[in-house]
Amino acid sequence: MESTKSYDLEERLINFSVSILNLLENMPQSFGAMSLSKQLARSGTSPALNYGEAQAAESGKDFIHKMKICLKELRESQICLKIIQRKPYLPDEKVTPVLDECSQLVAIFTKSISTKTRNMNNKDRK
Repeated sequence: MESTKSYDLEERLINFSVSILNLLENMPQSFGAMSLSKQLARSGTSPALNYGEAQAAESGKDFIHKMKICLKELRESQICLKIIQRKPYLPDEKVTPVLDECSQLVAIFTKSISTKTRNMNNKDRK
């Protein structure tokens, strides 16, 4: 069952990366938009790649560290998407679904990190 959950999250992260790249293809070519596009291209695709590294973590601490990197990049993407939405560089109907998915992924990673940390601390106490 655990591998199915991992696969589903991996697929969500890959799909999120693709949705970020699709969104960026519609961005205007102004200086500000291009700067945000480059930043979001990096932070929006990074979680999928770092999650792959987390799956091959050498220890529980290494896993948590890599998951925190994913979370950091997701939060950066979330803020970037909010800036794009408020500017507005793109219509709300294009940005909102991607922002919603990003927010869900932030919640998933926050909970996963918390759970893994708690489980490791409980294991250390035994």
